[in-house]
Amino acid sequence: MGVVKKRETFSSGLAVFFATLGSAVGLGNIWKFPYLTGQNGGGAFLLVYFCCILFVGLPIMLSEFYIGRKTRKNAVGALEELKPGTPWKNIGIMGVASSYLIMFFYSCVAGWVYYYLFKAISGDFVNVTMETAKTQFGDVIMGPLSPILWQFIVIAVVAGILTMGVKKGIEKITKTLMPLLFILIIICDIRALTLPGAAEGIQFLFHVDFGQLSAAAILAALGLAFFKLSLGMGTMMTYSSYFTEENNMFSMAVKVALSDTLVSMLAGLAIFPTVFSFGMEPTAGPGLLFMTIPLVFSQMPFGNLLLIAFFFLTAIAATTAMLSLVEVPVAYLSEEKGMSRKGAAILTAVIMFIVGILATLSVDKTSMLGHITFFGLGFFDLFDYISSNVFMPLGGLLIALLMGYSIKREDVVAELSNHGKLKIAGLVNVYFLLIRYVTPVLLIVVFLNAIGILKM
Repeated sequence: MGVVKKRETFSSGLAVFFATLGSAVGLGNIWKFPYLTGQNGGGAFLLVYFCCILFVGLPIMLSEFYIGRKTRKNAVGALEELKPGTPWKNIGIMGVASSYLIMFFYSCVAGWVYYYLFKAISGDFVNVTMETAKTQFGDVIMGPLSPILWQFIVIAVVAGILTMGVKKGIEKITKTLMPLLFILIIICDIRALTLPGAAEGIQFLFHVDFGQLSAAAILAALGLAFFKLSLGMGTMMTYSSYFTEENNMFSMAVKVALSDTLVSMLAGLAIFPTVFSFGMEPTAGPGLLFMTIPLVFSQMPFGNLLLIAFFFLTAIAATTAMLSLVEVPVAYLSEEKGMSRKGAAILTAVIMFIVGILATLSVDKTSMLGHITFFGLGFFDLFDYISSNVFMPLGGLLIALLMGYSIKREDVVAELSNHGKLKIAGLVNVYFLLIRYVTPVLLIVVFLNAIGILKM
């Protein structure tokens, strides 16, 4: 018999909250969610989004929390322990695969963020014009050497943190960075809201217009409720395996979902009043982050300091999200394959960097590898499509079916109630109603929409 490794846990409920929130908060919070909110009816879209969180996001998050804490294992080992010798462990395998696929392209975009932070610190955006902003962004994504270098730095930072373990690595970093992220966003918000014309940006975000709530907008809210909370990719399952026995998982899921949405709205308040104040286009997508923002901040008093703060908070969001992604295969390799944690982190980082170069060099059709396509998709878009449109929604659907129909109700009640310490019988009844009859149906809709079969 080999020596059983002692498994780490997070030290407190606050550590659990910051780590889990760090997993949910990512680059999409900074521009995509606020933009979709403004484009699809503002407050009306938010209302639909919260309903989708209730019916899809929270039930799946609770399910992953249950699986992780119940088994105290990685995504693959957890499913194998719950249902030994059955195909259910393929959920965990898809989660590990999704983490790799997402990191192949996400690390590329995070590399751009790190590079822009470096350029802001260096003062490269002083007196920038729209033409120079476009040229700088083109240089960043085309490379080829510069984006590869920054992708390497990103992956090395994340792997370095993970080699330090759960408490000294993930917990210490997220407990430091998440409060800092909130502080930096609020600083940017205060400045943005004092600009002339800021009211137009606030109106874009928070107007209530049910007339803009198309079927496509509702599907977008449904997909966001699932994808924004890092569900279906093994991250919440892995992180919850480090929870303590005292953590209230119902309370934690609600806090994370609400705080994640709050971060998105605060980011929107930093971006859109600024964009509207300077007459910029709010629909620029990634370009909003990398072209418009440097331009508008450069025209403000103390603009470069605010620009440094903005790209630092964006780098924080990217880094904490990547920590949870990379932890999925690191936990799998160290626990299932017997590797040391350091060895697992290094091997994972090397694989992600080498394959990630394919994504970095295929961002655009004119990129070095942009001409190589599969089903009309370059490497960057292919990695995104397989993970986001196939593995994640399918993994979430299978989790719902597993929890709703294959796990004993009394086992779920015992774990979610902390073995009777929490009086949550009514909440458990609602959970089972959703996970059996509502969430699977909505996830089938998400899946069919994601792969292009259902379009509205």
